[in-house]
Amino acid sequence: MTGDEDIWLDEEQQRDWRASIVGMTYLLGVVSRDLEIATGLSMPEYEILVRLSEAPDWSVRMSDLADQVAHSRSRVTHTVTRLEAAGLVERRPTVEDKRGIAATMTRDGFDRLQAAAPFHVRSVRARLVDVVPREQLAQVGDAMRAVLLAAGLDETLLGPHPSEGLRD
Repeated sequence: MTGDEDIWLDEEQQRDWRASIVGMTYLLGVVSRDLEIATGLSMPEYEILVRLSEAPDWSVRMSDLADQVAHSRSRVTHTVTRLEAAGLVERRPTVEDKRGIAATMTRDGFDRLQAAAPFHVRSVRARLVDVVPREQLAQVGDAMRAVLLAAGLDETLLGPHPSEGLRD
């Protein structure tokens, strides 16, 4: 770019950018509220339980968990502390080196996740999946994967293919 005139968004780009920001903020807020009202779980708590359910032995090193959910380590620590107090997660030394700490989902945690998942999926369907044509939803998914890859993040952070394990 040679000057400031090269950085500005054109009218269409500005409209799409603003729709993306406002739309995603609205969507995340309302889906999170739906989840909390129906299940008592916050979105970060649910997200951590989902990631643990997809892991071998329902256990993930805390630092890896923070990377997977794209939250700070301190935020993940606070969320895991709440889940631990509720009996849904335990912290244990990692199997590999005994120095790290892993979050491990308990059977109660898995049961709570299984009970919450249908409410969450219904909300996601009602708020997004059944509102947007499949082709447009695929375009949004492709766009967000491109953003993640451009940021140097691995697409595996998105989790396993939906046919594996508990569906989100």
